[in-house]
Amino acid sequence: MIRTPICDLLGIEKPIFQGGMAWISDASLASAVSEAGGLGIIAAGSAPGSYVREQVRELRERTDRPFAVNLMLENPSADEVAEVIVEERVPIVVTGAGNPAKYMKAWTAAGTKVVPVVASVALARMMERAGAVAVIAEGTESGGHIGETATMPLVPQVVDAVSIPVVAAGGIADGRGVAAAFMLGAVGVQVGTRFLVAEECTIAEEYKDLVLKAKDISTVATGRSIGSPVRCLKSPFANRYAKAEREGAAAEELVALGTGALRKAAKDGNYDEGSFLCGQVAGMVTRREPAAAIVDDLLEGAERALREATKWVS
Repeated sequence: MIRTPICDLLGIEKPIFQGGMAWISDASLASAVSEAGGLGIIAAGSAPGSYVREQVRELRERTDRPFAVNLMLENPSADEVAEVIVEERVPIVVTGAGNPAKYMKAWTAAGTKVVPVVASVALARMMERAGAVAVIAEGTESGGHIGETATMPLVPQVVDAVSIPVVAAGGIADGRGVAAAFMLGAVGVQVGTRFLVAEECTIAEEYKDLVLKAKDISTVATGRSIGSPVRCLKSPFANRYAKAEREGAAAEELVALGTGALRKAAKDGNYDEGSFLCGQVAGMVTRREPAAAIVDDLLEGAERALREATKWVS
């Protein structure tokens, strides 16, 4: 069994985080991952505080294990969600798309541990100074909102730059990826795409089918022209968005084009109008299985990979 410092820090058994994916990571999926010993994460996405409160309470009815709430700082209701996190005594908060410094004092006072997602060394250092207990270094291979740097060069640079634990994310779907992350200096991994086909994941079946049919070249990143790149599966929506970008569409037009697309994918399975967030590892996701089986396979595969790697050392 692999146990790392992030386990003791957060009170979890296994150093596996389930990604906080908008309209996807709800109490059903997060509780299953937490119950399996990993860190289940409820995604606030663009939802109001009432939704987050409801999901937190539902999760606590399903498990008494540690969990986290993911707050995208671009959420118009971010202040409200931040307050719910305090009121509900959420043990861990994962933040993305910005700097959570203005919430850190209140969260820390409430006993909430803050673990921001970072896409650069500069932001990692800033988060350490602000009081984060760990950071998630996420490479551009990830699904959803992404930065510019790939996981392989990003993770070791972040590890070298901060003294707090680093969790690796982006391009990890099996034990080999987990082992590689450990070799880069990470003490845990965050996985999103593989959990899309977990039995406890409540997204539309059409979404799951698209992930299972995906290949190594099935994703595309759009939104770079407005400074908000997102990786998703190629689809009629993604093609229209990319075409609008190439033709110089204004930011307002692109934002309007994307409004509601995530929900249409996750909840409706609408292939023509939905944005199916997915990472570049989609081609490695080949079967549906319970979340607990995914968690265990990731760690068991990492153990095998690490043991086999020693044969090269003399």
